[in-house]
Amino acid sequence: MSTPSLTTTSYAVLGLLSVKPWSSYELTQQMDRSLSRIWPRAVSKLYEEPKKLVSYGLASASTERTGRRARTVYTITAEGRHALAEWLHEPGGGPSMEFEYLLKVFFAENGTKSDLMATLAAAEAWARARCAESLAVGEQYDEGTGPFPGRLPELQLVSRFLTDFYVLVGQWASWAASIAETWPDDPRQAKPDPDVITETVRRAAAGASAPPAPLVTKSAGQLTSDATGSRARQPRTS
Repeated sequence: MSTPSLTTTSYAVLGLLSVKPWSSYELTQQMDRSLSRIWPRAVSKLYEEPKKLVSYGLASASTERTGRRARTVYTITAEGRHALAEWLHEPGGGPSMEFEYLLKVFFAENGTKSDLMATLAAAEAWARARCAESLAVGEQYDEGTGPFPGRLPELQLVSRFLTDFYVLVGQWASWAASIAETWPDDPRQAKPDPDVITETVRRAAAGASAPPAPLVTKSAGQLTSDATGSRARQPRTS
């Protein structure tokens, strides 16, 4: 089946529709609650995606009324499920990073040492806040009160990556601050540390020669974000 002009965002919306029917507003809310951590997109674009899927026959639209207000609800079609399955058959691409804190560190010589230290402190605070979100959601699932228990097999994989990423950012920010605090006030006068360069090369060589050892997760407490529905055809959403 040929599905021209579909983007990764199109397939993300199809994935949500495979869980249950949603209105455009519900889709944007769910994208913000769950997928925004791994696939952020502007709300205005998300409102157009369901219409595109309908035009390709991958979703259908119906009108529902709540009191005097009408809303359009989108439902995945059999063709849509087929297109989603075909997309999942391919491995996809790697991550593309947008990390303003890191960008500011990259050009730190154009500012002051205090600017750099403030940026690193903000990065560490960001990581702690994201880990706190992970903890809150993970504890819900540990207690059996998570909103989408049927999707735990998928959630545990994605959530472990996100949690470890947040921890990595926090650890890196703390480490980088320990290095930068020894610099002069003008970063342009800072000197490189040969030991840091040697260790970075060692880590790169180790990573290139063999994949890291598998990580063991003992509980659902490391889940990071709300699910997007259930595995079942008739998903549980509470």
